[in-house]
Amino acid sequence: MRRRLSLVMAIGLALFTACGVETPAAPPGNPPVPGTTTVLTTLPQPSSAPSVPPPSAPQPPPGTQRPKTGKVVVLDPGHNGGNASRPGEINKQVPAGRGKTKPCNTTGTSTNSGYSEHAFTWDVSQRISEALSAKGIRVILTRQNDTGVGPCVNERAAIGNDAEADAVVSIHADGSTSAGAHGFHVAYSAPPLNAQQGEPSTKLATALRDGIRAGGFPTSTYLGSNGLAPRADLGGLNLSTRPAALVECGNMRNAAEAAAMSSEEGRQQYAAVIAKAIEDYLGG
Repeated sequence: MRRRLSLVMAIGLALFTACGVETPAAPPGNPPVPGTTTVLTTLPQPSSAPSVPPPSAPQPPPGTQRPKTGKVVVLDPGHNGGNASRPGEINKQVPAGRGKTKPCNTTGTSTNSGYSEHAFTWDVSQRISEALSAKGIRVILTRQNDTGVGPCVNERAAIGNDAEADAVVSIHADGSTSAGAHGFHVAYSAPPLNAQQGEPSTKLATALRDGIRAGGFPTSTYLGSNGLAPRADLGGLNLSTRPAALVECGNMRNAAEAAAMSSEEGRQQYAAVIAKAIEDYLGG
């Protein structure tokens, strides 16, 4: 915990607008296959009943979470590695909810040294998937790799809707050069367009905020309030019919946060606290 706090609390100076800086063109990639699933190990079948009734099963210690088999989580790693090479595809207009349209997708941002948001979100999402799968939770990713194009924001929302996910969590990082801007925030759709965008989504966003903050990461100094940001302009959230939230993990243009995001240790810390927050939400 001391290493984590020292890494995270070092966060300090510059910031930017949400995923607002586009990266240079990347080599073309193959289109992704949406809806990749991490399949869980099948639980063992019970043996035939004994002739004498067994004693009651021991209860887990206080604070211990039961396995959440049967739960489905959709993880949405922001952007994709091939987006910059296919501007025609990612700039086409698609439905974004509330009667609006917006570009299919964007390239995302990067650190000043060139570590891309799409690589960060892909790496962290894989780590979260591994942690949740180990708890008996089925995980679906909205993209299969970090070399493809898209999917579009409306397609990402449809993956969560079609899966009837218990939680949809988009992973992003911010990118602004505003002096002093740093910290994470969690966005959710507001005002809600359906019942799932109401209390279920705000509860998910709050659980994510609480879990990430408890892990030692500071809340944003420039977006939202107290780590939460109600938004009406994010297509993936507007189009969701499942509990959904978007995590902006920090500012990639802030030196300390960029160092955390660029390191394997830092990405593991982000993944661990987000996975734990999702697990807590599912158990609530």
